[in-house]
Amino acid sequence: MDFMHDQLGDGRNFRLFNVIDDFSREALGIETDFSLPSARIVRALEQIMEWRGRPAVIRCDNGPENISGLIQAWADRMGIRLEYIQPGKPQQNAYVERFNRTVRYEWLSQYYWEDLEEVRL
Repeated sequence: MDFMHDQLGDGRNFRLFNVIDDFSREALGIETDFSLPSARIVRALEQIMEWRGRPAVIRCDNGPENISGLIQAWADRMGIRLEYIQPGKPQQNAYVERFNRTVRYEWLSQYYWEDLEEVRL
């Protein structure tokens, strides 16, 4: 899992939370909003788990969202190991980084987004 950010036409920043299956390289989910707090991330992951099952491991960076007590407690309660990549080593999370690049150049940079609903669609 990883986060991205971009801007709407009026200058407001928004964030994207991307989840990729390392085995199948399938995009499992993208959450888009102005703010994505830890509780929202947990909810998004639980929704993915409802139809895909519980993963043994989730690989992520050491960003504040991923090291929050809420995420760690949730993962521990669910029996999921959080595998943090080394700082400054995005290649250790290569599949999601490649997906992020595709999202950036094939989607986000191609359009002038007016509002968040337009981004979500």
